[in-house]
Amino acid sequence: MASVVNAAQAEVWNGLDGTRYAEEPDRLDMVNGAFNADLFAAAPVAPEYNVLDIGCGTGQTTRIAAKRTRGDVVGIDLSAAMLETAREKARGEGLSNIEFVQGDAQVHEFPEGKFDVVLSRFGLMYFADPVQAMSHIARAMRPGARLAAVCVGDHGKGDWGQVFAAMAANLPMPEVPAGDMADGFPTPDNIARVLNDAGFTEVSNEEVVRTNVWGRDAEDAADFLFSFEEGRQVFEALDPEVRDRARRGVIEALRPFERPDGVHMSTPAWLTTAVRP
Repeated sequence: MASVVNAAQAEVWNGLDGTRYAEEPDRLDMVNGAFNADLFAAAPVAPEYNVLDIGCGTGQTTRIAAKRTRGDVVGIDLSAAMLETAREKARGEGLSNIEFVQGDAQVHEFPEGKFDVVLSRFGLMYFADPVQAMSHIARAMRPGARLAAVCVGDHGKGDWGQVFAAMAANLPMPEVPAGDMADGFPTPDNIARVLNDAGFTEVSNEEVVRTNVWGRDAEDAADFLFSFEEGRQVFEALDPEVRDRARRGVIEALRPFERPDGVHMSTPAWLTTAVRP
């Protein structure tokens, strides 16, 4: 990567989390893929469009875009391991109009005015300076180009309330400060403020709730939840007895959502659209 300002995120996604998702790409797509239809309905990809996918990970949304256009499709991410998996999958599907780039979208040198659509599935939430990042991305879009992004919603809604209650009963929960999109838990007001300050127009936020598959069964889903970077650090620092009690509590909270083909949970997200004037 030529230039990185989001160093902490680069470290995370080039560490254990990035490697794990690179090795299990279908796992993450099972969790997040339920939002794909919303994303592409919000910013349709025409046959001649050039498309940019921010925080593309292992490239599922990038590949979907590439199948809908003859234009150029670029996926950018911080994670070298996830991008290598993305390239392998694109080759396996015979897609030749994709380029995967390791870089920091906040400062990466994109061609100016190139892209007709910019997509992001949970990739816009972690910029060190969200307004600067979105202003920079806007310059890579042609006038009239459309942005569509899915961001983390209020997990107190949907099926997650009782799961987080089980976590909170046994774990020291990290504080999430109120603020902008970099907090990881954006609000509609914060998203709108960032995009308006970055020069976008027609900013819209819609809450969507979709059902995602989080694991084969409650035990598998609980282990997956505790495997994320911040949760893993908290979990591994606990005494073994407390750790076991916390895990059992989350497993029991997940039990009602077990189905024959996995743990299905309704998950809220914000679907954001905007236009580059």
